[in-house]
Amino acid sequence: METQVNYNQSAVNTSQQTAPVLSFKDWMITLLIMAIPLVNIIMLFVWAFGGSSTNPNKSNYAKAALLWIAIGIVLYVVFVVFIFGSLLAGIASNS
Repeated sequence: METQVNYNQSAVNTSQQTAPVLSFKDWMITLLIMAIPLVNIIMLFVWAFGGSSTNPNKSNYAKAALLWIAIGIVLYVVFVVFIFGSLLAGIASNS
């Protein structure tokens, strides 16, 4: 058996652009903004869907944070409906 190596597959595509790395200062400012109520949600939407001027790393972070917020809201609503339904069922059975 012969082992064949295809050198064309290992060629690196140099035309691909990479996003600049967010600095420590950028992340500190981002986390500070995330600590401000209401401003944090507005900024998450701006960063997630703001366009090409936003760093893709920050955009992906904002999309993931919004998804976690949505999951939390859905779980909260399900929990509240379950508890409220249980209370109503308890009250109805006592009457």
